[in-house]
Amino acid sequence: MEETQVSARHVLDVRRDKVNALREQGIEPYSMTSWPVDANAADILDNFVEDSERAVCLAGRIMSVRDMGKAAFAHVRDASGQIQLYCKSDAMTPENWALFGQLDIGDIVGVRGMVFRTRRGEISVQVAELVLLCKSMHPLPEKFHGLTNTDLRYRQRYVDLLVNPEVALAFRQRSTIMTTIRNLLDARGYLEVETPVLHTHATGAAAKPFTTHHNTLDLPMYMRIETELHLKRLIVGGLEKVYEIGRIFRNEGMSVKHNPEFTTIELYEAYTDYHGMAALAEQIFEACAIAVHGTTKITYQGQEVELAAPWRRMTMIEAVREYVGVDFDAFADDATARQKSEAAGVGVAADLNWGQCLYECFDQKVECLLVQPTIIFDYPIEVSPLARKKASDPRLTERFEFFVVSWEGGNAFSELNDPVDQRERFVAQRQKNTAGDGDAMIDEDFLHALAIGMPPTGGMGIGIDRLVMLLTDSASIRDVIFFPTMKPMVGDAQ
Repeated sequence: MEETQVSARHVLDVRRDKVNALREQGIEPYSMTSWPVDANAADILDNFVEDSERAVCLAGRIMSVRDMGKAAFAHVRDASGQIQLYCKSDAMTPENWALFGQLDIGDIVGVRGMVFRTRRGEISVQVAELVLLCKSMHPLPEKFHGLTNTDLRYRQRYVDLLVNPEVALAFRQRSTIMTTIRNLLDARGYLEVETPVLHTHATGAAAKPFTTHHNTLDLPMYMRIETELHLKRLIVGGLEKVYEIGRIFRNEGMSVKHNPEFTTIELYEAYTDYHGMAALAEQIFEACAIAVHGTTKITYQGQEVELAAPWRRMTMIEAVREYVGVDFDAFADDATARQKSEAAGVGVAADLNWGQCLYECFDQKVECLLVQPTIIFDYPIEVSPLARKKASDPRLTERFEFFVVSWEGGNAFSELNDPVDQRERFVAQRQKNTAGDGDAMIDEDFLHALAIGMPPTGGMGIGIDRLVMLLTDSASIRDVIFFPTMKPMVGDAQ
């Protein structure tokens, strides 16, 4: 392990020399095709029995070495955790002891040995046989400081996972969350489905798509900005409960809460409405919190949050009345809506109508105050092109979003199933887009599906990445996506 005495800029050369030296000794550093692992670090530590003799065969990456002359201690890490190895020159073959001396931090080894407890009380494996499974040609970050450069952590996630165990834990918790959601929905009779990622129309959500080209068909195509319209087609086709967990692509801004590609779950259920979806949202968040933490009470960035049902429920008009002091129920004309909004310190354009002013008041003044889970019902029709009109007030729709720690966690509708109304909404959205707001088009096949007939349906979308951020106390979406979108560094392959 003499590498520690060598200048960092020569480490790669030193390791190349070690590879050559091993090969000259007849040891191929990459020759092993398998190793008969029968135990891992967590299993050994959790099931240790004093004064018992247990032989184990394990594999892992060397993370530290402490050389004591005729003996040495090393720590190896596998997917389950880390365990100490104890190597003695008189307990190993001369070839094995010599091989150990040629290993470096980062090398992957296979080990056979007996489990015991050292005099200092650490459960360890006394090595009887050691093999080199893979030589590491690049050193890991220095052990006391790890990989602390945030930008580099995201670019080299493989190193981040190796040297920062809490990062790997967050991604294991992400997997737990996904499994929990699937189990909950499957138990309720939902069918998991897959819909196209490549679309011939940029439709559905109000977002800018990524564009590409299909060479054989000679057609422009769009990476999906939603899964909604295809899932609703399946409801039309008689699949009454469907969901999809999948990647969405939006060619828009980036922030600590936004990545150009992200994961959502969208689910649709026939014969229910947005109130049914609200109850399901509570159940999903409760179940995921318990699966990860064993409780519905969590802490996010220093804020205590209670995810147990029932969540607070308010209409958007009620929320704006309470938090902004403007009662949109008290007037109906556009000019008064603009005047009242501006008087409350809300910036509104001169052409905004009553519904748009209501939304701006909420968006600018209320959302940031909703720390505890809160469901906001009845959105203006102008910002809800796919939601059913509210029978008692056609300016509003049967739509809700729920908010927690001051950001949106999900969006749900009583789905619009009137094909004539839907066409009118698409036309209005396209006219708006002509003025430079997005790229939405009219999906004639979806309108044809609605004309066949879609039963009353409740639908909901939840951002998986934000849910994981919340339950892993992660400040940035990049902390919960294995490989977030990054601008290439100078010298990266183009």
